[in-house]
Order: sequence, then C-alpha cells, then structure tokens
Amino acid sequence: MRYFLTFAYNGTPYHGWQRQPNAPSVQQTLEEALSTLLRQDIAVTGAGRTDTGVHAQTMVAHFDVELSQEKEANLAHLLNRYLDENIAIHSLKPVLDDAHARFDATARTYQYHLGFQKHPFKQVLHYQIPTNLDVERMNAAAQILLEYTDFESFAKKHSDVKTFLCDISYARWERIDQGAIFTITANRFLRNMVRAIVGTLLEVGKGKISVEAMHQIIQSKERGEAGYSVPACGLYLTEIHYPERIYKK
Repeated sequence: MRYFLTFAYNGTPYHGWQRQPNAPSVQQTLEEALSTLLRQDIAVTGAGRTDTGVHAQTMVAHFDVELSQEKEANLAHLLNRYLDENIAIHSLKPVLDDAHARFDATARTYQYHLGFQKHPFKQVLHYQIPTNLDVERMNAAAQILLEYTDFESFAKKHSDVKTFLCDISYARWERIDQGAIFTITANRFLRNMVRAIVGTLLEVGKGKISVEAMHQIIQSKERGEAGYSVPACGLYLTEIHYPERIYKK
C-alpha cells in the first residue's frame, strides 16, 4: 500500500530535505522515525528538495508499507509524539500504487517572508531588511514573470536540469504588519529560483533596477544579470497541488 504523508517543518536545524552523509536532514529524520515505529526499513520520497534552512508549511512524501486499519488510523498521531517540535505531521492518506509525491504534483506555491524591523523571535523565520521598499513597483515587476516561461536567469549555475521552462501562474507581494510576503505559484521551480527572483524584486523595490529591466534580465538567460539570492530563512513551501484521482476513497 502506498501512502502520502503531509507535514510541516522548521528547516533551521536541518541541512535541507534530502538525506546527507554527515548532516541531519528532514528526509533522514522521517525515515528513521517511520522505521522505528513500524519496525522495518522505510524509505520516503519527497515532493521536492528544499535547501538548508528553508521551511515548509506543507510538504508531501510517499512511502510503501502494509498497515492494519488501526495502525493506519494512529500513525500520524504516533509520529507527532515521536518527532520533536521541528516537524509536525498533518495527515496520512492512502493513494494509488503508482502515485508519486514529486511527479504527480501539478503546482507548488512558495512564500518569502520579509521583516522590516528587528525581531528577536523571528530571526531564523524571516529575512530582516531594514529599508523602505516600493511594493507597487515590485508587484509590477513580478507580473512580468507571468509573460515568460524560460527562467534560466534565476537558476543556480551548473544546475543539473534538462529544461529551464516553468509555468508561473501567480506572483505577488502583500504588505503585512512590519513586513511583506511574496507568494509565487508554478508547475515547477528551478533550484534557487524563488530566492533569486525575490532578490531581483528587492532591487526593483529599492530603485536600483527599473521595472522594465525585468524583461532584459529574463531574456538574457544569464544568472549574473539578475539580483542576489536572498537568505534561505525567509523561504517557505506552502502548498502542493495533486489531482484528486490519485487518492483512494
């Protein structure tokens, strides 16, 4: 039986999602917890990879195991009791045998959190940037992203990908109390793409890059033309969308 596990995590203590040889990761922590509770080796496959320090309000991973009805009903609760405060399990759902947490995802949403004032309790949960930003200009530049599909300019150099094509369906900044949040949705994301886009939009908001320059930056397909990559601490994976057909009723 294949299951989708939905959960959240604070990425601060982990070296990203993917298992590492000499550093703690979210994947390793989940696999060890499941293997201990189920008394067999369990391997999990995530919906994607997050870098060191990146957080997830919603992450999905699949794994295969035979569970009794009682064990299936209680596993999420048992995992929450076993895991520390950095990972919270939301749900466990049976899916079709060929359902895949990564390849069946139709869209993903990320948010980037900015703080405009020093905050002793949020230093690792947002990017503090003590400056006045023109959010209207940043939103105008963000809308230009929706006109393109090739985002090589915002991809990490030497990325091992076959294509830089992504379909961005939403990109917008929203002011909040003492900060701002950028939300972006696409069918797929390149490594470091969101952090590079945010860094570029911040340069627009500071008046260092014009709104119209976004066209030139994207068309150049050169990472050096875009802005800096903002720190991982402000980035959150917030939603992953799947077709309903993959879930067992």
